[in-house]
Amino acid sequence: MSTFVRLLRPFLPSWPVEGRSRSWKVCWPLLLLAVVSPVPGGATEDGQPRAPTKAERARYTWLTPQAQVRPLSAALPPPEGFTRVAVTKDSFGAWLRGLPLRPEGTPVLSHQGATILTGRDRRLAAVAELDVGSANLQQCADSVIRLHAEWLWSGNQTERLAYRFTSGHLAAWSKYAEGDRARVSGSKVTWVRSAAPDASRRSFRAWLDLVFTYAGTHSLSSLKARPALSDVRPGDFFVLGGSPGHVVLVLDVAANAAGKKVALLGQGFMPAQDFHVLAAEGDTAPWFPLEEGEDVVTPFWKPFPGSSLRRF
Repeated sequence: MSTFVRLLRPFLPSWPVEGRSRSWKVCWPLLLLAVVSPVPGGATEDGQPRAPTKAERARYTWLTPQAQVRPLSAALPPPEGFTRVAVTKDSFGAWLRGLPLRPEGTPVLSHQGATILTGRDRRLAAVAELDVGSANLQQCADSVIRLHAEWLWSGNQTERLAYRFTSGHLAAWSKYAEGDRARVSGSKVTWVRSAAPDASRRSFRAWLDLVFTYAGTHSLSSLKARPALSDVRPGDFFVLGGSPGHVVLVLDVAANAAGKKVALLGQGFMPAQDFHVLAAEGDTAPWFPLEEGEDVVTPFWKPFPGSSLRRF
């Protein structure tokens, strides 16, 4: 019996005597593997920061090997008595559950490096490990679009990469990659083939900056998919269109035996700043309660009615 097994033995009172059963010699390595193996994707269950795994760098393609991250699902467990709702494998919601977060206590910084929220701010639950860029572009609606686009990019669903400007004009990645560029005059947008084809990651980020420039909360609030609050799922978002308006992304959802639901909510904001997970107050903190017929109250904006829920 190995030294590691001997160390485990006091914690497993039913552990058999070595050699007593031939079948046990086959089974105990499987049990040992279950005890010590990390959860899929390389995430540890304690939510401590670590270098991203190879699988995570493939799913969250902006990550560097030097980053120190905590998967959202490990860092922010549901409140007592609640269980995460089921999500479809490879869905946007499943992807968001693995969203890499920076170490606990990290502040929210603007695109210029100024501190927006200290790491001790009671309204802050966590900060995503996601670059903002140097321009004042990746704000609230843009952050939601960025995450959705990154999910599609990582899953090779590039044919679905298309978002509308506030004017209603569609900006499709496929056309941009072929060399089309937008010419904007007031509320009129025309697309002209004026660049060499380029489907690189660098070109993708340039296209996103273009989308950020001309899309906003009006773009998201006009989406036709408007689920009921009772059908909320990770990847949905609450949006109030305006100039300014605001949007918060539903990062995760959990429910208890009575059917009550809570959600983790994240946001970007003005000026462009780190995408961060908001913290609710009360018994389910940092998760926000979702009550049918009740507005969702967040720390930085007016309440979101259930009718403001949208889905890509």
